[in-house]
Amino acid sequence: MLPAERRAALEEGLTAELLTVVTGARRRALRDGDRQIDTAHLLHSLVETDPEVAAVFEDGHQLARVLGYLVQRSIGYGLRWQRSVEDTGSALPVVRGAENAVSGWSPAAAVALSGAFERAAPRGDRRVRGLDLLAELAADPENRAAEVLRRAGVDRLVLAARIEESSQQV
Repeated sequence: MLPAERRAALEEGLTAELLTVVTGARRRALRDGDRQIDTAHLLHSLVETDPEVAAVFEDGHQLARVLGYLVQRSIGYGLRWQRSVEDTGSALPVVRGAENAVSGWSPAAAVALSGAFERAAPRGDRRVRGLDLLAELAADPENRAAEVLRRAGVDRLVLAARIEESSQQV
């Protein structure tokens, strides 16, 4: 499958809201001078555009701290990430092989998106929601999104429980 066809097939499985998130993350990556969408780009776009995602944070202060770290990314914090490839941490398997590659995505972001599709499948949903992606971003303690969450004082286990609780209500 050609990169454009692979990207179209990928985006077909996203809800309209999540497609907006991916588009926003792609714009952020380009604006930041990054070659790939990474997990921090996805997290930033998720918390800004998806009300379900914003609602699973403990309170407005926690969400504000997360956004604060993400905004600082382009003005200092995170500059060490620019123009480098984000790989996945050792806690999660890396998807290898050209047939699994997602053009324009860091390996860690591609693994998170793949995991989000796997989370959607048991509920019989062909489309991935923002909470699916947030759960996967938070699952890998070594990715950039998890680093932002940690620095903002977000307990990933508490966040995972809140995501599960919210997912059960939908």
